[in-house]
Amino acid sequence: MLNWHLFFLWLSLWVDGLFETIIFINRSMNEVEKMRSSQLADMSAPEVQVKFEYAKKLLARMRQLSTYDEAYRGLLEDLIPGIPETSVVCPPFHCDHGDGIRLGEHVFVNANCTFLDGGYITIGAHTLVGPCVQIYTPQHPMDYVERRTPKEYAYPVTIGEDCWIGGGAVICPGVTIGDRCIIGAGSVVTKNIPDDSVAVGNPAKVIRKVMPER
Repeated sequence: MLNWHLFFLWLSLWVDGLFETIIFINRSMNEVEKMRSSQLADMSAPEVQVKFEYAKKLLARMRQLSTYDEAYRGLLEDLIPGIPETSVVCPPFHCDHGDGIRLGEHVFVNANCTFLDGGYITIGAHTLVGPCVQIYTPQHPMDYVERRTPKEYAYPVTIGEDCWIGGGAVICPGVTIGDRCIIGAGSVVTKNIPDDSVAVGNPAKVIRKVMPER
């Protein structure tokens, strides 16, 4: 026969231990890890500031060079580790960290783009990103008191393969754009866009499916 007293005692100990484990894990995570996992993170923390400073120094040097300069390519590979040789990012370019950007093969990013990569920004192969496109992952707290602190969330953005992001488009935090999508110039994408869609406007809405030109 089940001893309910012992059962509830065991349950309370298990719950207490679980909470202690969660608190320990949360405390042991640094602010960069919190940022990458969409938790509220302190942007003034030393480990975050070091990343900001490193990216800014690389970007300042890149703005003085042409994409045809070997030194530019070396700096770009330092900024975005693992960037394929077939992918191009045109200057001037701005990002927060660089190592939060993941590009597939044959990605082209035109001039004057801004990628705020507190959360991961993933762009699939053969995608074209027009000039002045802005991709945001950070999101400030809704509570104004909390917003006075240097803390914010970051939600990843994913863009599929074979997409065309028109010039001046804005991609908001947490958005996923499917494969083979076309986002109209100047559109503001606030919600997920399914595969094979043409989306335009502010906020961007799907107006039709992409029809193959064959």
